[in-house]
Amino acid sequence: MKKHDKRETVNLFFSAFLIIAFIVCAHFFTQFTSTLDATVGSIVSIALYVVFGLLLFYATRVGDGKAIKRFSIVTLIVLVIPSLYIIIAAIAPGLPLHDIFAAKNGGLNVIVTLACVALGYGVPYTFLSGFEVEGSDIVEENEVLEGGIEADILDNETEETESEEAESETAEAETEENEETETE
Repeated sequence: MKKHDKRETVNLFFSAFLIIAFIVCAHFFTQFTSTLDATVGSIVSIALYVVFGLLLFYATRVGDGKAIKRFSIVTLIVLVIPSLYIIIAAIAPGLPLHDIFAAKNGGLNVIVTLACVALGYGVPYTFLSGFEVEGSDIVEENEVLEGGIEADILDNETEETESEEAESETAEAETEENEETETE
């Protein structure tokens, strides 16, 4: 594990401060939304916690280097779509599981709050895994890690090809010797 320099330590401190400050602001916003209409208050709270998920993504995934862009279908299916359904089912009374996800007082259920944070974190994570520094620490895709099944398979393949090459070389040497004895 690499040691953090001063700049990274300061960035971690500011990220933690940003998250704590947002939690305090979220508390005041939820007090404010309790005075609004139930549907409007739920929508404002949902937006608030989705932004919190985005801040969590920013605080945990941003660093030095270039952005690594990719599309993760697994994250989309496992995290984003169920979170989106939970949020919609909490607001729309006609959907299945509405009575489970809807809060009694018009606020947000704990499950819906977590789904909002997961949605805010999952959407950018589906398309962007963060920022990474290119260097010698990054393992190339074709490079096999030491040990494990991959190494055993690679060793078996190289042993088989080496034995096949040795057999073919022996066969070639025998045919050359036979041709030399026949020509004499």
